[in-house]
Amino acid sequence: MLMAYVLVNTEEYDVQLMKMLRKIKGVEEACPLYGVYDVIVKTKADTMDEIKDIHNKIRKLEGVRQTLTMIAHEG
Repeated sequence: MLMAYVLVNTEEYDVQLMKMLRKIKGVEEACPLYGVYDVIVKTKADTMDEIKDIHNKIRKLEGVRQTLTMIAHEG
């Protein structure tokens, strides 16, 4: 199981965007942040292709300006 975190910059805080993020299959959590990034999204998937698909869906959502993806590994 792969896990990745996505930091998201948005146009502005939007409750609808948070709801849409949480509906994406593979999104475990989505939480608003204060600071440089507006939202952090925790994702899980079985393959790297599935991770890429989840993240492409996130990037295409209206209001998303920029993302930074961090793939986690077990250590």
